[in-house]
Amino acid sequence: MVDARELTQRLDLCLRVGEMLLASGAGAADVTATMRAVAHALGVRRTEVDVTFTQLAMSAQAEPDEPAIVQIRSVTQREIDYDDLTKVDHLVRDVVAERTGLREARAEIARIASSGHARPRWAATVGWGVMCAGIALQLGGSPAVLAVAFVAAVAIDRLQHALTKRRVPVFYQQIAGGAVATVLAAAATRATEPLVTMDASLVVTANIIMLLAGIGFMGAIQDAMSGFYVTGSARLLEAVLATAGIIAGVSGGLSFATAVGLGLPPLEPARTDLVGVTVAALGAAVAAAAFSFSSYAPLRTLAPIGLLAGGALAITEAVAGQDFGRPWAVGIAAFAVGLVSYTLAGRLRVPPLVVVVSAVVPLLPGLSIYRGLSLLGANADPAPAQGLLAMVTAASVATALAAGVILGEYVAQPVKREARRVETRLAGPRLVGVTRYRRRRQRGRGPSGDE
Repeated sequence: MVDARELTQRLDLCLRVGEMLLASGAGAADVTATMRAVAHALGVRRTEVDVTFTQLAMSAQAEPDEPAIVQIRSVTQREIDYDDLTKVDHLVRDVVAERTGLREARAEIARIASSGHARPRWAATVGWGVMCAGIALQLGGSPAVLAVAFVAAVAIDRLQHALTKRRVPVFYQQIAGGAVATVLAAAATRATEPLVTMDASLVVTANIIMLLAGIGFMGAIQDAMSGFYVTGSARLLEAVLATAGIIAGVSGGLSFATAVGLGLPPLEPARTDLVGVTVAALGAAVAAAAFSFSSYAPLRTLAPIGLLAGGALAITEAVAGQDFGRPWAVGIAAFAVGLVSYTLAGRLRVPPLVVVVSAVVPLLPGLSIYRGLSLLGANADPAPAQGLLAMVTAASVATALAAGVILGEYVAQPVKREARRVETRLAGPRLVGVTRYRRRRQRGRGPSGDE
């Protein structure tokens, strides 16, 4: 039997865990399962969990003939911190494994929520700049393009940080970011025009990907596929509004630059391969590692995430070279990322969300969005139709990214479970197949089963 006070404390711990997971972009199904697992480990059996985009509710009954205790907690959107997410994941594992009690767990979750970031804010700003420079390298930009992309990303991050402090909605933040990126690119192009020939469209594209990286489109698709339609619809609406803000900001910046005589040259629509695969993979690796750094991921994850992102881009280019459409090429690469990230995250001791979100950042459809905007603004007759097709392609790529990653995770989890079952039946050295061996110890028994 559990008294009402202790039951309330257990529910409060579950809600605090769910709040941090949901605010970090975790899907509603994962949040629900985690909260129930923590409650079960703490001895609370009859629980009901309700997850929406902005609110968590959990109820439990100490006894069947007693009224249920219901607790509700609002989820405030905050800056993503993968270091905090990793710490919460470790705490959940300790609670489920009965290595941490209720009192210690409540103290730890309070410490995680109240402590600051693992790195100073200026370091995250520099990371955003490096990320955009990596995207510019991926697209084949010159050193001047890389430098301007870095400066524009730093300016956008500081501007959005200031707007966040003043509680300006995300939609207007995205408009401001897109406009700043476009105007800075146009001004830099005109300032360096006598000395350096710079493709400013690549600067804008890199900054579009930076703005897209913070959108939780993957969580929206996951919620919709797992049956949480209300939460999925809310997240999808937020993603659509944020993307619309980017489009409005970039198109407004293009119009302003043209009005003041700083017009940007349109990106050539037929140009699909902007740079060799090797250089593009290097740029993708730098961009993914920099994004994870800016999101406060543990330092041990940066190199593996960069390698995974570079491999994903190579897969995308290889599949696209076989006359597959861009959405199919990106979807196959995202499936590979989801398949590999489940095992990689276990090795790195981080949630798979940290790996997959960072690794797919270089595959975001920033180039398609800019290409569509530049074509929609053209006066030639076939250009608007081509621009609309480019925007549809961008939406298809974003959907393929989320669907591919989620499918990879679905396939990887049962495969890994079956591999563990097989490895317990095998003995002796193995040159092919599963090489990691784990002995399952029964509680109170040694390896041989003796008391």
